[in-house]
Amino acid sequence: MTSSTSQATPQSPPDPLSLLRSRGYVTILVVAALLGAPVALVSYWFLQLATHLQQWMYDDLPEAAGLGSPAWWPVPVLVTGGVLVALTVRYLPGHGGETPADGFRAGRGVPTPVELVGIALAALATLGFGAVLGPEAPLIAIGGGLAAGAVRLLRRDAPSQAVALIGAAGSFAAISTLLGSPLPAAFLLMEIAGIGGAMTSLMLAPGLLAAGIGSLVFIGLDSLTGLGTTSLAVSGLPSVGSPTLAEFGWAFVIGAAAALLGSGIRRIGLALKPVVERRLLLATPAVGLLVAVLAVGYGEVTDKSSSDVLFSGQEALGPLVAHSAEYSLGTLLLLVACKGLAYGLCLSSFRGGPIFPAMFIGAAGGVAMGHLPGLATVSGAAMGIGAMCVAMLGYPLVSVLLATLLLMSDGLEVMPLVIVAVVVSYVGRAWLDPAAPQEPREPQDPPPRGT
Repeated sequence: MTSSTSQATPQSPPDPLSLLRSRGYVTILVVAALLGAPVALVSYWFLQLATHLQQWMYDDLPEAAGLGSPAWWPVPVLVTGGVLVALTVRYLPGHGGETPADGFRAGRGVPTPVELVGIALAALATLGFGAVLGPEAPLIAIGGGLAAGAVRLLRRDAPSQAVALIGAAGSFAAISTLLGSPLPAAFLLMEIAGIGGAMTSLMLAPGLLAAGIGSLVFIGLDSLTGLGTTSLAVSGLPSVGSPTLAEFGWAFVIGAAAALLGSGIRRIGLALKPVVERRLLLATPAVGLLVAVLAVGYGEVTDKSSSDVLFSGQEALGPLVAHSAEYSLGTLLLLVACKGLAYGLCLSSFRGGPIFPAMFIGAAGGVAMGHLPGLATVSGAAMGIGAMCVAMLGYPLVSVLLATLLLMSDGLEVMPLVIVAVVVSYVGRAWLDPAAPQEPREPQDPPPRGT
């Protein structure tokens, strides 16, 4: 057989240790460290703007209009938010970011600086006007877009692998403090990208460095501005002690229930998505109206605040678990139903992240089951958070970490229970929705020598 017809010898994969020692990789680390601070600065003020926009829209504006706190106020606010999101998605570059109904997926690329404007505006119209989505997806896009844009600005001929790696580091810096620790951020980005093996540490090191410097910026700004932290952490909870046999039984029940509920929420979002896209300027405000009606109805029936149904649930999660005794079983079940339906509606049209609503719904469902024999409230909340996160995201590692780390020392006690609930929900998700497991991804190319 001649050489022209023989198969070429496959190239051996690059040696991670050689890449780690290369001058190009050191350059990437330096750039990631330099960009960590400005990306964290932008992320901090973005989160503060979203938080204060919520307060202005729902507290200051009706007071200034002499209306007090009318129960119907979410209706005009969410309809207006829907109009703003629809206009942004229709007319601005980037379509306001990715639709949250599709979840986190790799291979979408880093947004350009022009597209970041639309992403930020759509996210603010979603978060500030009360839609049931979180800030994590816009933060990932903003952090990655800013970092990658800075690299392209400094060197137009920068290799694409280097730009992607720096962009990932920017996303890392933007999201890590919001999630309370770089660890869940690392697992989230790792599971989204599907990286593994010997290259994992090499890919994550720039992000960890950027996240560490970004965390210092967040801490410093919290101290200087006095505006308070925007990260999620639940402290001051009663001690739960060692897991019991009954609680392990409840872990199977909570995992199965979360898989069922998560499948229903995802189906709502995916079913309505094409309908909304065909009638964007009419359907998005209509979704806002339905969400507002759900929130107002919940508030009128239960005498609780409609804000339990509105927003991402990031700020309400801690008070819900800490003051769970103030919620009856019927109120909690109605809250799960209204928040879950509103969540599914918002997935189809608004722009934001899917993590925090899933955490809140899971916590509310776990607290509701805590009314039943053999299950402590904190244990139920932790298992519900992990099981709902994996039901919505499909990422088991980050789901376990979110449920345990965000409950601080209490989370460590219930980690075995969370693992069981997450695994049951993860398997149930695959059975209930065959399309739910993440699509096979080609291994990402490592940064070549000298980039």
